[in-house]
Amino acid sequence: MHVTRFAAAPRYDAPGHFDMRMLRLQGQEAGPSSRMWLGTSHFLPGGHTELVPSPCEKVYVVLDGEVVLDNGTEEAVLGQWDSVRFAPGEARRLTNRTNRPATTLLIMAVDPGESEKR
Repeated sequence: MHVTRFAAAPRYDAPGHFDMRMLRLQGQEAGPSSRMWLGTSHFLPGGHTELVPSPCEKVYVVLDGEVVLDNGTEEAVLGQWDSVRFAPGEARRLTNRTNRPATTLLIMAVDPGESEKR
């Protein structure tokens, strides 16, 4: 068993993420995991990611606020407890268009090219 306390979760930065703060909850710098990692993102009003594909499957759950997600062809507005899955190779962009902060939970497969950390 590996416990990560939220107060001790390591911060990480990701390219193409703006007006956001991200914390790793499990996997990567937060502890052992060979297939996935878990993180949380706090979006300030106007916070967003670039529209880019990822080689890994991703699942987002909106924990608080409202986030607009799109893949370049369709768009969905997600509120608290709504979730979305992006397939490997599918482009994705997340945007907070409101004046309130928003928080998401990210469950992501480990990139097949990466080795297990820690």
